[in-house]
Amino acid sequence: MINISTISIVRHGETDWNIIGKLQGQTDIPLNQHGMEQAMYCGNFLKTEKWDVIITSPLKRAKQTAEIINKCLNLPIVEMEEFVERGFGIAEGMEQEERLERFPTGIIPDQEEMNSFENRVVTGIEKVRQRYFQQKIVLIAHGAVINALLANLSNGEIGTGKTEIVNASISNIQYNETGWKIKEYNIISHLPLDEDFQFA
Repeated sequence: MINISTISIVRHGETDWNIIGKLQGQTDIPLNQHGMEQAMYCGNFLKTEKWDVIITSPLKRAKQTAEIINKCLNLPIVEMEEFVERGFGIAEGMEQEERLERFPTGIIPDQEEMNSFENRVVTGIEKVRQRYFQQKIVLIAHGAVINALLANLSNGEIGTGKTEIVNASISNIQYNETGWKIKEYNIISHLPLDEDFQFA
């Protein structure tokens, strides 16, 4: 039997730090009201298919997104440390202008080393594949985590340094006998601008 696993990767909803461009990293920032609404849009979109489990980063903004989505899906929620956002050291909490001024070379003290970070994320995806054989998974993660996965699976064509992952966007990957493939990424068609949208 062919091992086919599908993962729909959702970036967490918006936070107040997202709005002003502060680097969040592993700082535990909650969703704002708009981010909660974005999560509901995701839930309404995802409920048109059958899913088996929700996996989430333990950080608050991801867990809240998972919990709101789960109002539509009613699935087990599993936290995995492998999908925590990259640690950005002392740059966390800084806006872009300050980061560029203080760290023009991009080298930030105490920042999680890139190879280590990528290995952590890829290891997490392999654990998911092994634990949830032939299942459909919703994974709630972070911008850098999703970009690291996209970069790894596309051999650097997209992802880290090339792709801006939108809050509450969805990227789909699938595993079959040839390995992981990116089906779509950064989908935002489920995020309408209509303020009168009624959540089911």
